[in-house]
Amino acid sequence: MKKLTTKEIEERLANLIDWEYEDDALVTDFEFDNFKDCMSAMNRIAFECEALHHHPEWTNIYNMLEIKLTTHDACGVTDLDFQLATAINKIVEVEEIDDDEEYED
Repeated sequence: MKKLTTKEIEERLANLIDWEYEDDALVTDFEFDNFKDCMSAMNRIAFECEALHHHPEWTNIYNMLEIKLTTHDACGVTDLDFQLATAINKIVEVEEIDDDEEYED
């Protein structure tokens, strides 16, 4: 997998909400309503990680999830990191929609 240039990364970040480029990695954090919702999102993300054979560096403290994506074999950010970041954003959006529906009942 080819490491992307800083220019390529910055161009792609324009289309990726809530992610930043820091220390040769894509980084973001999410705040959920509670621990259960955070863990649910992490479990859903884990399935996508397995499907892509690409795994994040992440930490969870109560309702906060911090994620760092980098391709270690390439020593930086690759297309695979953007694929996973895009999938993560879709998963987290679904989590937020599910929570809203739960409160409407």
